[in-house]
Amino acid sequence: MKTIYIYKKFERFWHWSQAALIIFLALTGFEVHDSFSIFGFEKAVFYHRIAAYLLMILIVFAIFWHFITGEWRQYLPTTKKLKEQIMYYAVGMFKNEDHPTHKTELTKLNPLQRLTYLGFKLFLVPLTIISGILYLVYKTINKNNIVITEGFSLESIAFLHTLGAFLLIVFLIIHVYMTTTGTTPISNIRAMLTGYEEVEEPHKGKEEKKEKK
Repeated sequence: MKTIYIYKKFERFWHWSQAALIIFLALTGFEVHDSFSIFGFEKAVFYHRIAAYLLMILIVFAIFWHFITGEWRQYLPTTKKLKEQIMYYAVGMFKNEDHPTHKTELTKLNPLQRLTYLGFKLFLVPLTIISGILYLVYKTINKNNIVITEGFSLESIAFLHTLGAFLLIVFLIIHVYMTTTGTTPISNIRAMLTGYEEVEEPHKGKEEKKEKK
């Protein structure tokens, strides 16, 4: 085992801020839908809008950071060892088998994580944000007869936004569970707090055999 610096300061700030904002948006969003009452309807609507604006600002900064640092390459999809990774999560880790991939400073994500997070960034987040913006300004858009809403009813936009919200919650639950599959149940969480993670060094003999196969 060796300890390496994996997650940079902004990366950790962005991760925890995004998680907090998504949870708060879910909380205020469900109150707007009258699922429960904590802040009151009017305050819930106000807080929901503020949190949405903050999330969009954070995403803009995150996109800029990913491109200037080259970290966007971490999400490039690959099928190499994808099947092995799926089998590891499904069966292998319960049998205490060796992890099929090894984390480094340059490859933080395994093949399955790359596909999952890429879908999160390119589909799930845009779905929720764009539908949320349309939902927010729908009356203003209709008043000015802007064509963007033609063929889209307020109900369909609300449905898409709620669907995105539910999918985000599902993603969050699975994400939290997957953090417990590290070296220890809290090692991945600790790494995202400190930036440093203890990773297993690949055994050269095993790696050579795998490559030959």
